[in-house]
Amino acid sequence: MSQNRRHRQNDNTPGHAHELTFSCYKRFRFMQVDRTCQWLAQSIDDARTRFSFDLWAYVFMPEHVHLIVHPRDIDYDIAEIRRAIKSPVGRKGIEYLQANAPDWVPRITRTRGKKSERLCWQSNGGYDRNVVEPQTLLRMIDYIHLNPVRRGLVERPEDWQWSSAAWYLRGGRVPVAIDPIPPEWTA
Repeated sequence: MSQNRRHRQNDNTPGHAHELTFSCYKRFRFMQVDRTCQWLAQSIDDARTRFSFDLWAYVFMPEHVHLIVHPRDIDYDIAEIRRAIKSPVGRKGIEYLQANAPDWVPRITRTRGKKSERLCWQSNGGYDRNVVEPQTLLRMIDYIHLNPVRRGLVERPEDWQWSSAAWYLRGGRVPVAIDPIPPEWTA
């Protein structure tokens, strides 16, 4: 393995929330298709059950995803949670492209030495920021909800379908259920 390759350092401190950000391979716009977003929504729900975490906010952008999660267990591994969310979507996406859009297969294939692999997500895993302060959490939620507005995709955050903004702004239905934030995190 190359000595220049940096590995992600995960901080699994009990009580912390995590802002997770991860991108599609080569920033391809895989998340602009509802089918892929539905796969991700299902994957998040499955991972929540398996790894016991709350989802406090999210936005699925065309080429990247923001999630704010809060593990409920004292012992957890945020890398396992992230992998449990991303891996099923990657497998389904690759299978779908192989069966329905084979011209895409070379675009998602990466060769390193003798090893060849197909990727849906950037291989670096993404970005993980621990959240410990209520003010920081609330700013992060606003930031991720404003992503589609800043990009000019919608005029108001609550108009973006694949976001928890509608739930926060008017208690509206959203594709992935949001867990309530405990009062000590909103004070």
